[in-house]
Amino acid sequence: MTQLIDFSPAFLSEIQDIRRDIHAHPEVAYEEQRTADLIAARMEKNGITVLRGLGGTGVIGKIENGTGKRRIGLRADIDALPMQELNRFGHASRHPGKMHACGHDGHAAMLLGAAIHLAKTRQFDGTVYAIFQPAEESYGGAVRMIKDGLFDQCPVDAIFGMHNWPDYAAGEFAVRTGPMMASSNTFTLTIRGRGGHGGQPNHTIDPVMTAVQIAQAWQTIITRNKAPVDTAALSITQIHTGSAFNVVPDEAMMAGTVRTFTTPVLDLIEHRMREIAEHTAAAFNCHVEFDFQRNYPPLVNHPSETAFAIEVMESLVGQQNVVRDALPTMTAEDFSFMLEEKPGCYVFIGNGDGEHREANHGDGPCRLHNPSFDFNDRILPLGMSYWVRLAEKFLNASR
Repeated sequence: MTQLIDFSPAFLSEIQDIRRDIHAHPEVAYEEQRTADLIAARMEKNGITVLRGLGGTGVIGKIENGTGKRRIGLRADIDALPMQELNRFGHASRHPGKMHACGHDGHAAMLLGAAIHLAKTRQFDGTVYAIFQPAEESYGGAVRMIKDGLFDQCPVDAIFGMHNWPDYAAGEFAVRTGPMMASSNTFTLTIRGRGGHGGQPNHTIDPVMTAVQIAQAWQTIITRNKAPVDTAALSITQIHTGSAFNVVPDEAMMAGTVRTFTTPVLDLIEHRMREIAEHTAAAFNCHVEFDFQRNYPPLVNHPSETAFAIEVMESLVGQQNVVRDALPTMTAEDFSFMLEEKPGCYVFIGNGDGEHREANHGDGPCRLHNPSFDFNDRILPLGMSYWVRLAEKFLNASR
């Protein structure tokens, strides 16, 4: 039995309208001007001090009460994805090629609703920073906010994040201590040989067959170099080469992603990929250029903050609805950068399997990054209740 805050129907309706308005007007990385304006205006209207400009389009609400020195950060992402929405209901995207397919519209609405409630009730002693971050989807908005002075201007003692998750039912939470989401890394390999006639391959240095050999050999890194108990994924997602049936091309290119939960495993994989590529290419008389980019580190939850978050979640939905040892996922999150700077915890809130979607939704599943996805408005009260109780309990702990 859930024990949520008794928000008024009018307030819940207002937050749902905001969520759907943001969904209908998606803005991708560093373009979230309208979204930021909407959030800032609503907070200012409710007496919340607003800080803008960090991370370009980032918005922060500062809510103070009493004389307490403790400070907590609550973070939501606000950017959309560059993809076409297939839903046709009333709040579907009005901007072709842009869509809130990851639920950041819901994340923003839940945190905004919680910030407004905290400002109205002020049943805490200390400072709450409501952090609305741009450019989470592969563009490192968290890093940019940090470099712009996020934790200098908002010196939090701990920071918390939350993401909707379709693998869990509405009314459930999931979390784990330690690595919860993977690092995100990309690679490109260019193989240069000598092109020629496909009927005279003996006069060529074939980059295509070299690419095939490297691609096969790279998979032995996962099966033979790293320890079997260490989780990792190495996925070649692009191979580009050639333009004709009877021409051996001059070069071939491969690209893809590597995901790990620890840096030592990532170090091993990067080293072996480079080594295998260079030596295999040399064996086939080719030359290679290998580029490996480390984008997001693993998201690692801190033990004491995770235990604290679990207490709050269980107080809302009961122990039976909190998965304490959630399976880690190979997807990535740039909240990981914030957890490298400050202690904290990132949790999943169940979004359900899509039964909540209104008529005229797309024919696809209600999965993250799917063009038929829509955030579940039924979990807005739960998400807001979590943020409010988390802030109140954290800041009142020093009393």
